Amino acid sequence: MSIERVFVAGAGLMGHGIAQVHAAIGTSVVLYEPDLARAVAGRDRIAANLERAVAKGKLTAEARAETLERVVATDDPGLVAGSDLVIEAVFEDITVKAALWSELDALAPASTIFATNTSSISIDRLAEAVRAPRRARFLGLHFFSPVPVMPLIELIRGRDTDDATEAVVRSLAGDLGKQVIVSADRPGFIVNRVLMPLLAEAMRAFEQGVGTADDIDTGARVGLNHPMGPLELADFIGLDVCLGVLRVLHDGLGDEQFRPPGILEELVAAGHLGQKTGRGFHTYPR
Repeated sequence: MSIERVFVAGAGLMGHGIAQVHAAIGTSVVLYEPDLARAVAGRDRIAANLERAVAKGKLTAEARAETLERVVATDDPGLVAGSDLVIEAVFEDITVKAALWSELDALAPASTIFATNTSSISIDRLAEAVRAPRRARFLGLHFFSPVPVMPLIELIRGRDTDDATEAVVRSLAGDLGKQVIVSADRPGFIVNRVLMPLLAEAMRAFEQGVGTADDIDTGARVGLNHPMGPLELADFIGLDVCLGVLRVLHDGLGDEQFRPPGILEELVAAGHLGQKTGRGFHTYPR
């Protein structure tokens, strides 16, 4: 089975990037949001990304136009009926994701593969939202931000995911130029299982006055040779997203290292979510 038509549900930070990389390899993409303005905004972000690539000489104007023409923004979930693959990239909340999957399951062809971009939620729990025959074609396909730049995908099989489905998405990942790692269906999978305790400990160090946000980040960049400091990275990811992932990890594994720090809870409650709101552990633009 080849993937020629992709339905991306969610046009935000991850969704528009996922749509862009598929369109770039010649795939027809439907970019869906229940609010059409948000879907159009996601397509506009793709257009801006492509325009920057043209300005840098990395893409021709013709290739930019062809890629953008392959992306259709819509608020009609019924367009999933023409898809070979659905990739869900909505907010990291099991209730939100499950409701969407249930809706799309009723509209999509039986042969359509369902892939969730969740960074932490159990694939088996999400698969419960679709009918039993679909579960063989349900799996996790976790991209990393920014999607056009980051070369990694985490592939997570559920208990019912079949070999044919894994083979199709592995082939697709190769076409996208992405390297695949495979994780068991455990809270946080591989990358966030390793990353989130680091971010949480940096937050606790800041909370306890061990150092300023700048000094903590500089310590990681210069002392550990990390490309980005942990607090700056948390701001980039989104503090609401970090909080959601830590809650999943703590609920699922119980270890204190995964308990969300109080300062993170406070910042999210105040609406300070990082780069996307202009304030988190740092203030933006910096």
